[in-house]
Amino acid sequence: MTQAIANQTKTNATFRALKCKECGAEYELQAMHVCEYCFGPLEVAYDYNVLRDTVTRESIQKGPHSIWRYRPFLPVATDNPIDVGTGLTPLVRTNRLARRLGLKKLYIKNDAVNMPTLSFKDRVVSVALTRARELGFTTVSCASTGNLANSTAAIAAHAGLDCCVFIPADLEAGKVLGTLIYSPTVMAVQGNYDQVNRLCSEVANTYGWGFVNINLRPYYSEGSKTLGYEVAEQLGWELPDHVVAPLASGSLFTKIYKGFQEFTEVGLVEGKHVRFSGAQADGCSPIAQAYRENRDFIKPVKPSTIAKSIAIGNPADGVYALDIARKTNGNIESVSDPEIIEGIKLLAETEGIFTETAGGTTIAVLKKLVEAGKIDPEETTVAYITGNGLKTQEAVQGYAGEPLTIEPKLDSFERALERSRTLERLDWQQVLV
Repeated sequence: MTQAIANQTKTNATFRALKCKECGAEYELQAMHVCEYCFGPLEVAYDYNVLRDTVTRESIQKGPHSIWRYRPFLPVATDNPIDVGTGLTPLVRTNRLARRLGLKKLYIKNDAVNMPTLSFKDRVVSVALTRARELGFTTVSCASTGNLANSTAAIAAHAGLDCCVFIPADLEAGKVLGTLIYSPTVMAVQGNYDQVNRLCSEVANTYGWGFVNINLRPYYSEGSKTLGYEVAEQLGWELPDHVVAPLASGSLFTKIYKGFQEFTEVGLVEGKHVRFSGAQADGCSPIAQAYRENRDFIKPVKPSTIAKSIAIGNPADGVYALDIARKTNGNIESVSDPEIIEGIKLLAETEGIFTETAGGTTIAVLKKLVEAGKIDPEETTVAYITGNGLKTQEAVQGYAGEPLTIEPKLDSFERALERSRTLERLDWQQVLV
């Protein structure tokens, strides 16, 4: 660790080391993500005594209207992080969706409107690039299924960092354009995400770039904790009873859990038992398969699903997500591609929220768990929607209906309106049957 970095770290006494999740070995706060002794993953360790003594609800509420109101809980030393307004997205108390599912207290945490690129990845990238800048990186990168590339390119542009991102070549057009617009270098790899990730590990070792989800991963992943902090704050400094979230690598799931635990540890909320349930697509469900088969290890799979943003066949944090679901008496379920499409439509037509395929997966699993009696109607349940449907329009093309084309005449409008109402009555009759 350089003297400059050491001095920066001393200005912020709340994060103190990188610690192996398996053997507990500790390391200096550098750009590394794997334990040199047991090859376990590293995560950031904090001094909770300092946090307990210095952070209050009031100090948080006086902070910025972004994730940086929680800066003492995040692994950056600077008091001037890269702030593009990320976070504090709506926690929506649902009415029509809750009634449709038979739940009394259902909330949607809506990161489909997050800033600047409409997904939860803006949280993790804001933290990772702030730390990258502290560590002296001038070129940043990532391996991405789309949303992460959008965020990395956008926030790097804002921060004036060089950027080169890697994506599978078959990504949705909206996500490709949503990266290119920021003028990074984009490498479209002819392979799935796991192959892209392996290539990026080689590039990181060869070129010394700051890869947000490789050598910067311990810092990057901490940004997801803010999804836990915000829900607790938005519920009036209380924890929910049950959360349902999508599973890709498993990191988001584990960090929401860590966020709840940290707020409890330092006395910002009263501790309670929160059940954690995860959602995967049938076409890429290695964690759900392990859960169903009562395994404590993950068998990698080859992804084949419309839910490309969560199509990670060899999830790095899969075993930790399994552990959390089991010890909290939660569940991990998977759903088919047609069910994912129906989940997207259900959320849109009941609550006016257009989510991408990962959110459709979450809503479809939520519905499946309710129908199986695995969610208590009295529980305060939060479903996490992590991305915007405008990015994955291909998934619902042909399933959302067509406009009624009419002439600019009243009688043409009236005939079309009657046809529309007739079709609506027929649809309801089929539902009742």
